[in-house]
Amino acid sequence: MAGAATWRLAGLPASYPLAFSGLYSVMAAIVWAQLPRGAPGPGIGAANRVTLGRAALATPVIAMPLIPSTLDAGAYWWIIVVSTLVLVLDGLDGKVARRTGTETSFGARFDMEVDAALLLGLSALVWQSGKVGPWVLLIGALRYLFVIAGWVWPALTAELPPSQRRRVVCVVQGVVLLVALGPIIPASAAVLVTAGGLAALVYSFGVDVRWAWAANTSSL
Repeated sequence: MAGAATWRLAGLPASYPLAFSGLYSVMAAIVWAQLPRGAPGPGIGAANRVTLGRAALATPVIAMPLIPSTLDAGAYWWIIVVSTLVLVLDGLDGKVARRTGTETSFGARFDMEVDAALLLGLSALVWQSGKVGPWVLLIGALRYLFVIAGWVWPALTAELPPSQRRRVVCVVQGVVLLVALGPIIPASAAVLVTAGGLAALVYSFGVDVRWAWAANTSSL
């Protein structure tokens, strides 16, 4: 439903439904493959169903950069509305999991991956808008670069402790990208807010890298 609405309201090409459907199918396949068997609750669990709903809303936005097209002001406002809803609902799945006693590491990872994918899609849309240079892609790509770095330096794969700073910085990235996409926001302001968001993100990742490296070194 969200994909069809995005297709119609944003005036996207006929190839968009194929891109959206393919992306959603890949996401569903990964979720099914990674879902731990014997997970608490019926089916995938109430909390994971909330996250799945967020993913269903986010996927149409994430798929948009795959089909380069000229977006009008109405399309950008639609992106902002849908993405804001996804961000506002972030945290609801955690509350449901705690209330129902169905917290799992899979659920936390699923929630994080939805946020990461949305940020990557939004950063690509900001770049395609022409307001900000390709460096804005780092906002969405840094998390994936961190994962790749962990393959090279296993010390970075250490489990990080819970962090309010990390959660706040993640929300800030979503906000600055949506602000930059606003049709009424000039390119100069878009560059300013996204540069500030990227600086905060680089700092946050720097703190985590330092902690992971120190934790691994002290255990040797």
